[in-house]
Amino acid sequence: MGLGQRVMEIADLVTPAGVVPSLKATSKKQALQELSKKAADLSRLDEREIFDALIERERLGTTGVGMGIAIPHSRFAKLDRLVGLFARLDKPIPFDSVDEQPVDLIFLLLAPEAAGADHLKALARVSRLLRDRSMCAKLRGCDSADAIYALLTETQASAA
Repeated sequence: MGLGQRVMEIADLVTPAGVVPSLKATSKKQALQELSKKAADLSRLDEREIFDALIERERLGTTGVGMGIAIPHSRFAKLDRLVGLFARLDKPIPFDSVDEQPVDLIFLLLAPEAAGADHLKALARVSRLLRDRSMCAKLRGCDSADAIYALLTETQASAA
């Protein structure tokens, strides 16, 4: 890492408005539809465009990474910054995950077409955060969007 480059933080990706504490969905498709709706508000992209891109990405291979976690992501030409959205589902849903376990934590990541390494850094950052079993247990135990946001963003300071 060169001088002047700081580590990407979850707070760079998600705002408090990007936290959904209890997403109601009964299928992967429905979850992606609901998240696309929310992401459209945050990114000013078209909801349908987001949904289609996420479905297209899922066709390449599931973004259900295991342990109840999915990290759907895509790139968009009209986007000028990374946009993240974290959702906790009311009830776990089938997501074609690599470990065949249902998913209840989803971190959606939208990146500008030209983001290059930043897109990959963001994915790595999210993946590292959600590989932490105790973090996931805490996220599952939170009762509000504010508590989830605080948890997502406070750990970097102590991990730095």
